[in-house]
Amino acid sequence: MIVPSLPQGIAFHATGAFLSANCYAPQKYIKRWSWEIFWMVQAAWCWLLWPIIGAAITIPHLGRVLAEAPPDRMLICFLMGIAYGIGGTSFNISIRYIGFSLTYSIAVGLSSVLGTLIPPLVRGQLGAILAKPGSEWVIGGVMAGAAGIAICGVAGHFKEKGLAASPEKRGEFSLLKGLLLSLLAGVLSAVYGFALEVAAPVADLAEHYGAGIWKGNVSYIFANSGAFVTALLYSLYLARKNKSLGQLTALPSGSGGSSLKWNYLFALLTGTLWYGQFFFYNLGHVRLGTQYAFSSWAIHMIMLVLFSNGLAVVLKEWKGSSLGTRALVATGLVVLCGAIVMLTYGNHLGEQGHAALPPVPSAALHS
Repeated sequence: MIVPSLPQGIAFHATGAFLSANCYAPQKYIKRWSWEIFWMVQAAWCWLLWPIIGAAITIPHLGRVLAEAPPDRMLICFLMGIAYGIGGTSFNISIRYIGFSLTYSIAVGLSSVLGTLIPPLVRGQLGAILAKPGSEWVIGGVMAGAAGIAICGVAGHFKEKGLAASPEKRGEFSLLKGLLLSLLAGVLSAVYGFALEVAAPVADLAEHYGAGIWKGNVSYIFANSGAFVTALLYSLYLARKNKSLGQLTALPSGSGGSSLKWNYLFALLTGTLWYGQFFFYNLGHVRLGTQYAFSSWAIHMIMLVLFSNGLAVVLKEWKGSSLGTRALVATGLVVLCGAIVMLTYGNHLGEQGHAALPPVPSAALHS
Protein backbone atom coordinates (compact mmCIF):
# COMPACT_ATOMS: atom_id res chain seq x y z
CA MET A 1 0.00 0.00 0.00
CA ILE A 2 1.30 3.45 -0.95
CA VAL A 3 1.35 5.82 2.05
CA PRO A 4 0.47 9.43 1.11
CA SER A 5 3.07 12.08 1.96
CA LEU A 6 2.23 15.60 0.86
CA PRO A 7 5.74 17.06 1.39
CA GLN A 8 7.29 14.24 -0.65
CA GLY A 9 4.63 14.60 -3.34
CA ILE A 10 5.27 18.32 -3.76
CA ALA A 11 9.05 17.79 -3.69
CA PHE A 12 8.87 15.13 -6.42
CA HIS A 13 6.62 17.34 -8.55
CA ALA A 14 9.06 20.23 -8.10
CA THR A 15 11.95 18.02 -9.22
CA GLY A 16 10.07 16.88 -12.31
CA ALA A 17 8.98 20.42 -13.18
CA PHE A 18 12.54 21.69 -12.83
CA LEU A 19 13.81 19.02 -15.22
CA SER A 20 11.02 19.85 -17.66
CA ALA A 21 11.80 23.57 -17.56
CA ASN A 22 15.39 22.82 -18.49
CA CYS A 23 14.89 20.00 -20.98
CA TYR A 24 15.26 22.08 -24.14
CA ALA A 25 18.20 24.17 -22.92
CA PRO A 26 20.81 21.74 -24.38
CA GLN A 27 19.32 22.36 -27.82
CA LYS A 28 21.16 25.68 -28.10
CA TYR A 29 24.47 23.80 -28.08
CA ILE A 30 23.59 21.62 -31.07
CA LYS A 31 25.76 22.70 -34.03
CA ARG A 32 25.40 21.89 -37.73
CA TRP A 33 22.49 19.53 -37.19
CA SER A 34 19.15 20.20 -38.84
CA TRP A 35 16.28 20.59 -36.40
CA GLU A 36 14.62 17.39 -37.59
CA ILE A 37 17.75 15.30 -36.90
CA PHE A 38 18.01 16.68 -33.38
CA TRP A 39 14.30 16.12 -32.78
CA MET A 40 14.45 12.54 -34.03
CA VAL A 41 17.40 11.60 -31.82
CA GLN A 42 16.14 13.22 -28.62
CA ALA A 43 12.66 11.76 -29.22
CA ALA A 44 14.17 8.28 -29.47
CA TRP A 45 15.44 8.71 -25.92
CA CYS A 46 12.59 10.55 -24.19
CA TRP A 47 9.68 8.83 -25.92
CA LEU A 48 10.95 5.34 -26.70
CA LEU A 49 14.13 4.12 -25.00
CA TRP A 50 13.92 5.67 -21.52
CA PRO A 51 10.27 4.65 -20.93
CA ILE A 52 11.16 1.04 -21.80
CA ILE A 53 14.33 1.12 -19.68
CA GLY A 54 12.53 2.82 -16.76
CA ALA A 55 9.68 0.30 -16.79
CA ALA A 56 12.04 -2.66 -17.11
CA ILE A 57 14.00 -1.49 -14.05
CA THR A 58 11.10 -0.52 -11.80
CA ILE A 59 8.18 -2.81 -12.73
CA PRO A 60 8.49 -6.39 -11.40
CA HIS A 61 7.21 -9.09 -13.76
CA LEU A 62 6.77 -6.54 -16.54
CA GLY A 63 6.06 -9.28 -19.09
CA ARG A 64 3.13 -10.58 -17.03
CA VAL A 65 1.76 -7.08 -16.51
CA LEU A 66 1.77 -6.40 -20.25
CA ALA A 67 0.29 -9.81 -21.04
CA GLU A 68 -2.59 -9.37 -18.59
CA ALA A 69 -3.25 -5.66 -19.17
CA PRO A 70 -6.47 -4.68 -21.01
CA PRO A 71 -5.50 -4.36 -24.71
CA ASP A 72 -8.05 -1.60 -25.35
CA ARG A 73 -6.55 0.58 -22.59
CA MET A 74 -3.05 0.15 -23.97
CA LEU A 75 -4.21 0.96 -27.51
CA ILE A 76 -6.17 4.07 -26.52
CA CYS A 77 -3.24 5.30 -24.43
CA PHE A 78 -0.93 4.78 -27.43
CA LEU A 79 -3.28 6.69 -29.76
CA MET A 80 -3.53 9.56 -27.29
CA GLY A 81 0.26 9.55 -27.17
CA ILE A 82 0.29 10.10 -30.93
CA ALA A 83 -1.87 13.22 -30.44
CA TYR A 84 0.42 14.37 -27.64
CA GLY A 85 3.42 13.92 -29.94
CA ILE A 86 1.89 16.48 -32.30
CA GLY A 87 1.58 18.85 -29.36
CA GLY A 88 5.17 18.24 -28.24
CA THR A 89 6.51 18.91 -31.71
CA SER A 90 4.39 22.07 -32.00
CA PHE A 91 5.70 23.16 -28.60
CA ASN A 92 9.33 22.91 -29.64
CA ILE A 93 8.75 24.75 -32.92
CA SER A 94 6.84 27.47 -31.07
CA ILE A 95 9.91 28.15 -28.91
CA ARG A 96 11.79 29.11 -32.08
CA TYR A 97 9.15 31.71 -32.93
CA ILE A 98 8.22 33.29 -29.58
CA GLY A 99 10.80 32.11 -27.04
CA PHE A 100 10.74 29.97 -23.89
CA SER A 101 8.67 32.18 -21.60
CA LEU A 102 5.73 32.91 -23.89
CA THR A 103 5.54 29.34 -25.23
CA TYR A 104 5.58 27.82 -21.75
CA SER A 105 3.04 30.35 -20.48
CA ILE A 106 0.46 29.78 -23.23
CA ALA A 107 0.88 26.07 -23.86
CA VAL A 108 1.39 25.00 -20.27
CA GLY A 109 -1.30 27.35 -18.94
CA LEU A 110 -3.90 25.87 -21.25
CA SER A 111 -2.71 22.35 -20.54
CA SER A 112 -2.84 23.01 -16.79
CA VAL A 113 -6.54 23.89 -16.76
CA LEU A 114 -7.73 21.37 -19.36
CA GLY A 115 -5.62 18.48 -18.09
CA THR A 116 -6.70 19.07 -14.48
CA LEU A 117 -10.45 19.71 -14.69
CA ILE A 118 -11.63 17.80 -17.75
CA PRO A 119 -10.74 14.21 -16.59
CA PRO A 120 -12.91 14.35 -13.41
CA LEU A 121 -15.59 16.19 -15.40
CA VAL A 122 -15.68 13.44 -18.03
CA ARG A 123 -15.83 10.78 -15.32
CA GLY A 124 -18.76 12.61 -13.69
CA GLN A 125 -16.81 13.07 -10.45
CA LEU A 126 -16.32 16.84 -10.40
CA GLY A 127 -19.48 17.47 -8.33
CA ALA A 128 -18.42 14.95 -5.68
CA ILE A 129 -14.94 16.42 -5.59
CA LEU A 130 -16.28 19.93 -5.02
CA ALA A 131 -18.17 18.67 -1.95
CA LYS A 132 -14.99 17.47 -0.21
CA PRO A 133 -13.09 19.47 2.44
CA GLY A 134 -10.48 21.77 0.95
CA SER A 135 -11.95 21.65 -2.56
CA GLU A 136 -12.29 25.43 -2.69
CA TRP A 137 -8.55 25.75 -2.08
CA VAL A 138 -7.73 23.23 -4.78
CA ILE A 139 -9.99 24.79 -7.42
CA GLY A 140 -8.85 28.26 -6.32
CA GLY A 141 -5.26 27.12 -6.72
CA VAL A 142 -5.93 25.88 -10.25
CA MET A 143 -7.52 29.22 -11.16
CA ALA A 144 -4.75 31.22 -9.47
CA GLY A 145 -2.22 29.15 -11.35
CA ALA A 146 -3.96 29.93 -14.63
CA ALA A 147 -3.97 33.63 -13.70
CA GLY A 148 -0.27 33.57 -12.81
CA ILE A 149 0.55 31.80 -16.04
CA ALA A 150 -1.50 34.39 -17.96
CA ILE A 151 0.36 37.26 -16.25
CA CYS A 152 3.69 35.68 -17.17
CA GLY A 153 2.36 35.25 -20.70
CA VAL A 154 1.46 38.93 -20.98
CA ALA A 155 4.90 39.87 -19.69
CA GLY A 156 6.43 37.49 -22.22
CA HIS A 157 4.38 39.10 -24.98
CA PHE A 158 5.67 42.57 -24.08
CA LYS A 159 9.20 41.24 -23.90
CA GLU A 160 9.04 39.43 -27.21
CA LYS A 161 7.29 42.41 -28.83
CA GLY A 162 10.24 44.53 -27.79
CA LEU A 163 12.66 42.03 -29.30
CA ALA A 164 10.66 41.93 -32.53
CA ALA A 165 11.02 45.70 -32.80
CA SER A 166 14.79 45.31 -32.76
CA PRO A 167 16.01 44.04 -36.19
CA GLU A 168 19.27 42.69 -34.85
CA LYS A 169 17.42 40.55 -32.27
CA ARG A 170 14.45 39.54 -34.36
CA GLY A 171 15.73 36.16 -35.55
CA GLU A 172 12.82 33.87 -36.35
CA PHE A 173 10.31 35.81 -34.25
CA SER A 174 6.71 35.39 -35.45
CA LEU A 175 3.98 36.08 -32.90
CA LEU A 176 1.14 34.65 -35.01
CA LYS A 177 2.92 31.37 -35.80
CA GLY A 178 4.10 31.02 -32.22
CA LEU A 179 0.66 31.66 -30.76
CA LEU A 180 -1.05 29.15 -33.04
CA LEU A 181 1.56 26.48 -32.34
CA SER A 182 1.57 27.06 -28.59
CA LEU A 183 -2.25 26.91 -28.45
CA LEU A 184 -2.17 23.62 -30.34
CA ALA A 185 0.56 22.38 -28.01
CA GLY A 186 -1.49 23.35 -24.94
CA VAL A 187 -4.60 21.48 -26.05
CA LEU A 188 -2.74 18.35 -27.15
CA SER A 189 -0.45 18.37 -24.11
CA ALA A 190 -3.55 17.99 -21.95
CA VAL A 191 -4.24 14.77 -23.88
CA TYR A 192 -1.17 13.28 -22.20
CA GLY A 193 -2.90 13.57 -18.83
CA PHE A 194 -5.92 11.77 -20.28
CA ALA A 195 -3.65 9.04 -21.63
CA LEU A 196 -2.28 8.37 -18.15
CA GLU A 197 -5.85 8.25 -16.81
CA VAL A 198 -6.80 5.69 -19.47
CA ALA A 199 -3.78 3.55 -18.56
CA ALA A 200 -4.61 3.60 -14.82
CA PRO A 201 -5.83 -0.05 -14.82
CA VAL A 202 -2.48 -1.11 -16.28
CA ALA A 203 -0.68 0.83 -13.54
CA ASP A 204 -2.91 -0.79 -10.91
CA LEU A 205 -1.99 -4.20 -12.32
CA ALA A 206 1.69 -3.27 -12.02
CA GLU A 207 1.07 -2.34 -8.38
CA HIS A 208 -0.54 -5.74 -7.86
CA TYR A 209 2.71 -7.34 -9.05
CA GLY A 210 4.77 -5.30 -6.59
CA ALA A 211 5.63 -2.09 -8.46
CA GLY A 212 4.49 0.09 -5.54
CA ILE A 213 5.24 3.79 -6.05
CA TRP A 214 6.78 3.03 -9.45
CA LYS A 215 3.55 1.68 -10.92
CA GLY A 216 2.96 4.69 -13.21
CA ASN A 217 6.15 3.99 -15.17
CA VAL A 218 4.39 1.22 -17.11
CA SER A 219 1.95 3.78 -18.60
CA TYR A 220 4.77 5.67 -20.28
CA ILE A 221 5.52 2.70 -22.51
CA PHE A 222 2.28 3.32 -24.40
CA ALA A 223 1.78 7.09 -24.13
CA ASN A 224 5.38 7.94 -24.97
CA SER A 225 5.80 5.43 -27.79
CA GLY A 226 2.77 7.00 -29.46
CA ALA A 227 4.47 10.38 -29.22
CA PHE A 228 7.63 8.87 -30.69
CA VAL A 229 5.75 7.66 -33.76
CA THR A 230 4.57 11.22 -34.43
CA ALA A 231 8.03 12.70 -33.91
CA LEU A 232 9.69 10.05 -36.08
CA LEU A 233 7.28 10.45 -39.01
CA TYR A 234 7.51 14.24 -38.99
CA SER A 235 11.30 14.17 -38.67
CA LEU A 236 11.66 11.68 -41.54
CA TYR A 237 9.38 13.84 -43.69
CA LEU A 238 11.55 16.91 -43.06
CA ALA A 239 14.76 14.93 -43.47
CA ARG A 240 13.64 13.70 -46.88
CA LYS A 241 12.51 17.19 -47.88
CA ASN A 242 15.74 18.83 -46.71
CA LYS A 243 18.01 15.91 -47.66
CA SER A 244 19.41 15.92 -44.14
CA LEU A 245 19.18 12.26 -43.12
CA GLY A 246 22.91 11.80 -43.75
CA GLN A 247 23.61 14.07 -40.78
CA LEU A 248 22.97 11.10 -38.54
CA THR A 249 26.40 9.77 -39.50
CA ALA A 250 28.31 12.86 -40.69
CA LEU A 251 28.02 16.58 -40.01
CA PRO A 252 27.75 18.92 -43.00
CA SER A 253 30.68 21.23 -43.60
CA GLY A 254 30.53 24.62 -41.94
CA SER A 255 31.79 26.72 -39.08
CA GLY A 256 31.27 25.77 -35.46
CA GLY A 257 33.21 23.75 -32.94
CA SER A 258 30.69 20.97 -32.46
CA SER A 259 31.16 17.33 -33.36
CA LEU A 260 28.77 14.48 -34.07
CA LYS A 261 29.57 12.98 -30.68
CA TRP A 262 28.61 16.17 -28.82
CA ASN A 263 25.41 16.56 -30.80
CA TYR A 264 24.36 13.05 -29.81
CA LEU A 265 25.27 13.72 -26.18
CA PHE A 266 23.25 16.95 -26.06
CA ALA A 267 20.30 15.21 -27.72
CA LEU A 268 20.60 12.42 -25.13
CA LEU A 269 20.65 15.03 -22.34
CA THR A 270 17.52 16.68 -23.75
CA GLY A 271 15.68 13.36 -23.91
CA THR A 272 16.83 12.35 -20.44
CA LEU A 273 15.67 15.61 -18.86
CA TRP A 274 12.31 15.32 -20.62
CA TYR A 275 11.75 11.74 -19.46
CA GLY A 276 12.95 12.69 -15.99
CA GLN A 277 10.09 15.13 -15.56
CA PHE A 278 7.46 12.39 -15.76
CA PHE A 279 9.57 9.88 -13.89
CA PHE A 280 9.28 12.26 -10.92
CA TYR A 281 5.72 13.25 -11.84
CA ASN A 282 4.64 9.67 -11.16
CA LEU A 283 6.41 9.66 -7.79
CA GLY A 284 4.73 12.93 -6.83
CA HIS A 285 1.33 11.81 -8.07
CA VAL A 286 1.18 8.63 -5.99
CA ARG A 287 2.37 10.49 -2.86
CA LEU A 288 -0.36 13.16 -2.96
CA GLY A 289 -3.05 10.77 -1.81
CA THR A 290 -6.42 9.90 -3.29
CA GLN A 291 -8.68 12.87 -2.50
CA TYR A 292 -7.29 15.38 -4.98
CA ALA A 293 -4.98 13.23 -7.07
CA PHE A 294 -6.29 15.00 -10.19
CA SER A 295 -4.56 18.20 -9.00
CA SER A 296 -1.16 16.62 -9.72
CA TRP A 297 -1.33 17.90 -13.29
CA ALA A 298 -1.96 21.50 -12.16
CA ILE A 299 0.81 21.40 -9.55
CA HIS A 300 3.28 20.04 -12.08
CA MET A 301 2.34 22.50 -14.82
CA ILE A 302 2.33 25.56 -12.53
CA MET A 303 5.75 24.65 -11.18
CA LEU A 304 6.95 24.14 -14.73
CA VAL A 305 6.03 27.72 -15.67
CA LEU A 306 7.58 28.98 -12.44
CA PHE A 307 10.90 27.28 -13.20
CA SER A 308 10.79 28.00 -16.96
CA ASN A 309 10.61 31.72 -16.33
CA GLY A 310 13.54 31.34 -13.97
CA LEU A 311 15.35 29.59 -16.81
CA ALA A 312 14.47 32.52 -19.08
CA VAL A 313 16.23 34.82 -16.61
CA VAL A 314 19.32 32.61 -16.60
CA LEU A 315 19.31 32.55 -20.42
CA LYS A 316 18.96 36.38 -20.34
CA GLU A 317 15.66 36.35 -22.22
CA TRP A 318 14.46 39.25 -20.05
CA LYS A 319 17.58 41.33 -20.64
CA GLY A 320 16.64 44.67 -22.15
CA SER A 321 12.99 44.43 -21.07
CA SER A 322 11.36 47.47 -19.53
CA LEU A 323 10.99 47.89 -15.78
CA GLY A 324 7.22 47.46 -16.13
CA THR A 325 7.64 44.16 -17.99
CA ARG A 326 10.00 42.82 -15.35
CA ALA A 327 7.61 43.93 -12.60
CA LEU A 328 4.80 42.13 -14.41
CA VAL A 329 6.67 38.84 -14.62
CA ALA A 330 7.66 39.21 -10.95
CA THR A 331 3.95 39.58 -10.11
CA GLY A 332 3.18 36.48 -12.14
CA LEU A 333 5.79 34.47 -10.28
CA VAL A 334 4.37 35.58 -6.91
CA VAL A 335 0.87 34.53 -8.01
CA LEU A 336 2.22 31.15 -9.15
CA CYS A 337 3.86 30.61 -5.77
CA GLY A 338 0.53 31.48 -4.12
CA ALA A 339 -1.23 28.95 -6.35
CA ILE A 340 1.15 26.19 -5.23
CA VAL A 341 0.48 27.09 -1.59
CA MET A 342 -3.30 26.96 -2.19
CA LEU A 343 -3.13 23.61 -3.94
CA THR A 344 -0.91 22.16 -1.23
CA TYR A 345 -3.19 23.40 1.55
CA GLY A 346 -6.28 22.09 -0.25
CA ASN A 347 -4.68 18.64 -0.58
CA HIS A 348 -3.77 18.78 3.11
CA LEU A 349 -7.38 19.54 4.12
CA GLY A 350 -8.68 16.82 1.81
CA GLU A 351 -6.45 14.15 3.33
CA GLN A 352 -7.26 15.33 6.86
CA GLY A 353 -10.98 15.17 6.14
CA HIS A 354 -10.62 11.70 4.65
CA ALA A 355 -8.65 10.46 7.66
CA ALA A 356 -11.31 11.86 10.01
CA LEU A 357 -14.14 9.85 8.41
CA PRO A 358 -15.47 7.04 10.63
CA PRO A 359 -14.51 3.51 9.52
CA VAL A 360 -17.09 1.60 7.50
CA PRO A 361 -18.74 -1.13 9.64
CA SER A 362 -17.64 -4.60 8.62
CA ALA A 363 -21.26 -5.64 8.02
CA ALA A 364 -21.66 -2.89 5.46
CA LEU A 365 -18.72 -4.23 3.51
CA HIS A 366 -20.63 -7.45 2.83
CA SER A 367 -24.09 -5.99 2.30
